[in-house]
Amino acid sequence: MSIHRNSIASATLRLCASFLILGCSVAFSADKPNVLFISADDMNCDLGAYGHPLVKTPNLDRLCSMGVRFDAAYCQQPLCGPSRASIMTGLRPDTLDMHTLKHELRQKNPDVVTLGQMFRGQGYYSARAGKIYHYGNPKMIGTDGNDDPATWDQRHNPIGIDRSQQEKITRYGAGREDDKNLGISMAWWDPESRDEEHTDGMVAAKIVDLIKQKKDEPFFLAAGFFNPHCPYVAPKKYFDLYPLDQITMPDLDAAKVDLEDVPPMAVMRDTKNWPFYFKDVTVKEARKCKQAYFATISFVDVQVGRLLDALEENDLMDNTIIVFWSDHGYFLGEKGLWYKRKAFERSARMPLIIAAPGLSQGKNTTKPVELLDVYPTLADLCGLKPPANLEGQSLRPLLSNPTGSVGGVSVWTKPAVTQIWHSKKAWGYSIRTDRYRYTEWLEGRAGRELYDHSIDSDEITNLANEPQHAKTVAALSGQLKKYVRLKPYKR
Repeated sequence: MSIHRNSIASATLRLCASFLILGCSVAFSADKPNVLFISADDMNCDLGAYGHPLVKTPNLDRLCSMGVRFDAAYCQQPLCGPSRASIMTGLRPDTLDMHTLKHELRQKNPDVVTLGQMFRGQGYYSARAGKIYHYGNPKMIGTDGNDDPATWDQRHNPIGIDRSQQEKITRYGAGREDDKNLGISMAWWDPESRDEEHTDGMVAAKIVDLIKQKKDEPFFLAAGFFNPHCPYVAPKKYFDLYPLDQITMPDLDAAKVDLEDVPPMAVMRDTKNWPFYFKDVTVKEARKCKQAYFATISFVDVQVGRLLDALEENDLMDNTIIVFWSDHGYFLGEKGLWYKRKAFERSARMPLIIAAPGLSQGKNTTKPVELLDVYPTLADLCGLKPPANLEGQSLRPLLSNPTGSVGGVSVWTKPAVTQIWHSKKAWGYSIRTDRYRYTEWLEGRAGRELYDHSIDSDEITNLANEPQHAKTVAALSGQLKKYVRLKPYKR
């Protein structure tokens, strides 16, 4: 009898959902929702919008008040190229066979339908300004980089003084005089300049212009900001927001102890010149770079505000879905580490904010989600037909009910999976659930990590080898196994 009642209840829910979806389709059919797709480069969650006490992000705060802030959003790989390819295809790096910065999306996946390509094929104008797919930053600024032409109707590649006058950038550590190394550097510049002299200011200006031009037709517009990726360059007024005496740095003695229970492969790129990745970088210099990183965040935030203003000025806010995302997180001295390419929370987690008309406003969700969930979400919200092979899930349930549960029962149970690939002999996978982060290096042969985020959000204590956690390790290892699909030639 209970089975019969459950069947009736399920059928009723499906019927109600069908009417809701039909209602949305009818509402959007005469006036398709636009999409403003905003990305930042290497931006972690050190944001006022995420509760950081120092970093000022009033425009991202404003966006959060309009939609849902995802507090547990994770990338598929904390490296620009594969992460960006993943969000733009809705497929994991293993499926795409992309794990490096090489320009190989179409070579390896000639028939893939990208996010912008889906919009183009279903009646939308699709354009970008700046970096959406991977670009060497700053070397490729002003070019198409590793872009995918099939994604866009138009592409715009502005170039500002951060690229054209890069000889003025101050460099720290090894290779400090070598322009070739600016893409991974401890380097900064704070010119007395206007926002519009910088590449990101130009990106915002171009998207504002396109919003005005295309306001009478459905659009998918992507604003790809290059900041806060190194070198950290922004107008001086943004540096002035962060006096150096307010910038704190982690204690390095404690940081060294923190790494004692971590498998060597987890930090193999960082140990040679630990701390701060480069040889001879001082704590004082790292503090200056952290100040510069915060300055570039606030610079990007102001550009986001310009885009939001343009939507309001053109009466488009009520019919535009806004997505703000970064390609991965970033270390700023925690554990003595810098940059990305690590399986820790700090590297895998990044900001994700989605504001959609008619859905939740001013809410946040702590449910784990993945960047590859964005593609099916936008298809769902816009009433478009996506490719059948997407590997993410629409976030509509969390946009409607950010708690992720109904009647105390969780309706969002999908974990988030992030992978690392350095070489055939150095790779790993990490799974994030509501409570735990569990990581295996070479399927456990090179070590395991387990962190209980209910009591250890900074991932200080690795519990993987403690007998009392053996059942948890076994269960999470079993969950993770189905995601390990690295091709044989990359093992």
